[in-house]
Amino acid sequence: MPERRESDSEITIDGRPVRVPEGVTLLAALYAAGRFATRRSLSGEARAPLCGMGGCYECRVLVNGAVRRSCLTLAEPGMEVALILPVRMTQEAEHA
Repeated sequence: MPERRESDSEITIDGRPVRVPEGVTLLAALYAAGRFATRRSLSGEARAPLCGMGGCYECRVLVNGAVRRSCLTLAEPGMEVALILPVRMTQEAEHA
């Protein structure tokens, strides 16, 4: 387990608390947490970042309810990060 530092902060990824070092992007935090797919396509296929510099928009996640590019957004204490799921998949999960 990585050493815990005072400069670490806590964010939430899909409801799970995750400690991240100060100054890392959300994409780096997602990778460190083992989350390589950041969203799902309309057909339900996993989508993952391609460029790592904001051009492809494949790294989109919800941050405190707003869509953000995880490769350009620095992690801040208390952020709530969630995968973007198509409405159909969200509705199916609610009725399961």
